Amino acid sequence: MIYLRSIVFNLGMWIMVIPYALLALILIPMAAPRRSYIIAGWARFVMRWLALTCNLRYRVIGREHIPDRPCIILAKHQSAWETIAFQEIFPPQIWVLKRSLLLLPFFGWALWALRSIAIDRSAGREALKQLVEQGKDRLNSGLCVVVFPEGTRVAPGQKGKYHIGGAWLATHAGATVIPVAHNAGEFWGRNSLLKRPGLITVSIGAPIDATGMKADVLNKRIEDWIESEMPRLNEYV
Repeated sequence: MIYLRSIVFNLGMWIMVIPYALLALILIPMAAPRRSYIIAGWARFVMRWLALTCNLRYRVIGREHIPDRPCIILAKHQSAWETIAFQEIFPPQIWVLKRSLLLLPFFGWALWALRSIAIDRSAGREALKQLVEQGKDRLNSGLCVVVFPEGTRVAPGQKGKYHIGGAWLATHAGATVIPVAHNAGEFWGRNSLLKRPGLITVSIGAPIDATGMKADVLNKRIEDWIESEMPRLNEYV
């Protein structure tokens, strides 16, 4: 039954990508935050569809830490769930992602239309320069920037290398940083069809002002907070 529910969920999720992707292209002339909020209607639908079909819901600890201005969100990356749910939890946003995702039909078109920051990871310092230039532009246009420092999805109980890109952007932009921990991978595994019923916990840490900080110091502070928070997620009531 869990497999059947997961299949039904996936069908509904991907079918709804098509109209929202086309809408994203139509709305390109619109102001970025407003366009992002409208297209995030897809994510809001997906979260409700997930609860209905798979009985998978979520709760947020520390919602009061979300600032009322554009910020940089540095988060744990365990599954595709957070890339969708963050659109409902946080203000209008874009994501730092690998360039190849833009080639996906419909989904990639929407990512491009929403002005996501597509990075060539092999470009080294040139990629960091691109990240800072485009990141500042997105922040100035009223959008939050979501970065997954580990770069790829990591299974529950494991930790990837925390790359410096997100912290580098934050220190060069003098932006506010929000660390985020969650346990979505326990219910929605990476590259997994199966979605298990349950309650995902998202924990949002206190804002950090990156002004005057060194990128490596900030990156280590983010890593320490996220990794120390991960074991506590199931203890919240």
